[in-house]
Amino acid sequence: MKFSVFEVLKSATERLSADKIDNPRLDAEILLANVLNCRRLDLYVDSNRILPIKSVLQFDKLVNQRLQKIPVAYIIGNKEFMGFSFAVNENVLIPRPETEILTEFVGNYLHGFRGEVLFADLGVGSGAISISILKFVKTALAFAVDISPDALEVAKFNANKFNVDDRINFFCGNLFEPLNGEIFDAIVSNPPYIPTNDIENLQAEVKSEPRIALDGGIDGLNFYRQIISDSPKFLVAGGLLAVEIGINQASAVKNLFESENFADVKILSDLSGIERVVTGIKRD
Repeated sequence: MKFSVFEVLKSATERLSADKIDNPRLDAEILLANVLNCRRLDLYVDSNRILPIKSVLQFDKLVNQRLQKIPVAYIIGNKEFMGFSFAVNENVLIPRPETEILTEFVGNYLHGFRGEVLFADLGVGSGAISISILKFVKTALAFAVDISPDALEVAKFNANKFNVDDRINFFCGNLFEPLNGEIFDAIVSNPPYIPTNDIENLQAEVKSEPRIALDGGIDGLNFYRQIISDSPKFLVAGGLLAVEIGINQASAVKNLFESENFADVKILSDLSGIERVVTGIKRD
C-alpha cells in the first residue's frame, strides 16, 4: 500500500485524539516533520507526497511512543526555546514557553551593563536559560549548577552546540554549595516548585520528567526559601535575583524576598496574566 503525507497525518491525529492526547494534530505534525527532516509547513506544501514505507514505519513507531504518554520533546530529542533548538532527554526538565519570561528579563538586565558580567543559574537542567542569555549578552559569563550529573551532560552538550562553552562553567552540587566565595551580578533559577502531594495528580507526560526537577516540598516553596535566604551572600550590591514560580505562589515568594530585605521586588506575568516570575534587587 502507498501512503501520502496527508493520509499518515490524518491517521495519526485520529489515533492520538482517540487516546485523549492533548494537541494531537500538532504532535503528529512535529513527529512526522522530524522523521522527514523538514519543516511542519512542508507537510502541507507537499501533502500528496507518497512516503517510503521506511518513513511510514518510523513515524508509526514515534506515534506509538506518544500514545504511551512520552512527551514529544523526549521522543524527538529536542525542544524549541527562545528561538533555539535545545537537546533534551529524560534527565532534564523540558523547557517551557513561560520560562522565556524569566530568561528575557535577566538577559535584558545584564545587557544594560558595561563590560563583563557574571551570573549564576541554579538548577541549570538543559542549559536553556543560561545559554539563551549568553547568546544575547555577549559580555556575560555563567556559572551553572545542577545536582544531577546527567543533567549537566545535557547542558554541556548544548553549550558546545551553541558555541558558548568557553563562557559557561558547570558545577555539580546543590544550589550554592559549589559556589562558595563567588559573587555575581545576577542569580537566576527555575527551581522545583510543585508541592509533593500534587505530583501524583500531574499529567502522565509531566510525571515522566525528572522528579528531582519537579518536587518543591510540602508547600512547593522549599527551594525558594534556600535560594532567597542565601542569595545576598553571593550577589553584588544592587545585584538581581530572579526566579520562576508556580501558579498561586507569587505572593508567598514575594514575601520571602521582602523578608530578606530585597528591594524593588516585582512580579511578572505572562501574556495570559498568570504570575510567572518574581525578581528583586539586593540592597546596598
